[in-house]
Amino acid sequence: MRDLAWDGYPNARDLGGLPTPLSPTGATAFSRVARGPRRELLTDSGWAAANTWGLRTVIDLRCAYEIGRRDGDPAVSPGALNGTIVISAPTEDQSDLEFQRVCFPILDSPEYWQHNWRLQPHLVRTTFETIAAARPGMLVHCSAGRDRTGMISALLLGNAGVPPDAVADDYTRSVRAMAGSASHAPTTDRQAAWTAAEVDDWLTTATPTVRETAERAAEIFDTLGVAHPVRTRLRDLLTAP
Repeated sequence: MRDLAWDGYPNARDLGGLPTPLSPTGATAFSRVARGPRRELLTDSGWAAANTWGLRTVIDLRCAYEIGRRDGDPAVSPGALNGTIVISAPTEDQSDLEFQRVCFPILDSPEYWQHNWRLQPHLVRTTFETIAAARPGMLVHCSAGRDRTGMISALLLGNAGVPPDAVADDYTRSVRAMAGSASHAPTTDRQAAWTAAEVDDWLTTATPTVRETAERAAEIFDTLGVAHPVRTRLRDLLTAP
C-alpha cells in the first residue's frame, strides 16, 4: 500500500503505514506525505493518479537551476496539476564553494547529510518549516528521490517515532529503485551504473548513517534550529488522526 503507482514516476512511496508508538493507530498516517523523484517524470495519467491519492502540495527540494523539463520527459497538459501548489524549498546551495568541496564527491550518499546540516542549517531548517506550513497531501521530492529526499524523510520519520530500522528500510528501497537509472544529479552519480550486487554491498555501509539520523532526529533538529512548535506540527502531520 505504500508504493505509489503514478505513471512515469519510479521510487514513489507514501510515508504512511510505518510503525510508530506516537500514533493511536500504531502507524504513520497515509495520504499526508509522499516521497519521490523529480516531478517532471510524471505523465498526464501520473498526475491524475497523484490527484486521486490526494496531492495538494509539491515541496521541491532542488536548486532553481535543476528545475524544468528535460529531453525525454513527458509532455503534460496545462491542467495536469489540477490546482496543486508547487513550493520551492531547497535544502542546499550548490553554488557555495565550501559545499561543493565537501559535499559534491558524496552527494549520492547519506555521508553528506551531516555536512549539509553544518554548512547550511538555515536552508534545511526552512525546508522543514515549509513542510510544516504546507497543506497535507504533499509530495516531497528532489531529483532521484533518494538523497535530499532521503535526508528529509529520515528526519520526518525519526521525529514521528518510526523505529530506525524501518527508516533505514525506507531509504534502502529508494536506493534499490534508482540504482542503474540515468543520473539526474548535478554531479557524478555512482549509483547510476550499479548492479544489484553493488547496491547490496554499498548499503551495508550506508544504512547505519540513516539509522543514526533517525535515532538522533531531536538532536539534529536542535542543530538546525527547528522550533519545537514546528517539530510538533511535523509529528502531527504523520501521526495525528
